Amino acid sequence: MEIANLLTGIPAQLPEELIETLQVGSAFRLERIVSRGHQSPPDYWYDQPEHEWVLVVQGEAILEVEGQTDPTHLSAGMYVNIPAHLRHRVAWTDPAQETIWLALFYADSQG
Repeated sequence: MEIANLLTGIPAQLPEELIETLQVGSAFRLERIVSRGHQSPPDYWYDQPEHEWVLVVQGEAILEVEGQTDPTHLSAGMYVNIPAHLRHRVAWTDPAQETIWLALFYADSQG
């Protein structure tokens, strides 16, 4: 049994986004991601082979999806399910506090 806290163990300085793998299974990977003012590089789009379900545990972020004109503002408690190969990027995270994400990457159950 393992007990931990998603809100602790965050370095005072975060020159880069902190990504920690919490669990890995045969068809999934669970990560804690901590951002503090981090965003995707200009003109960079994630295009992932797996689906991503992501929950904002703490903080705020703005997510952009290619082809959509309105960005999505996420705050604590909100989650989004991003299908595989849906191009997306993080346009903004709050620079005044940590944005803590819980990201579940998973394969299509239909195989």
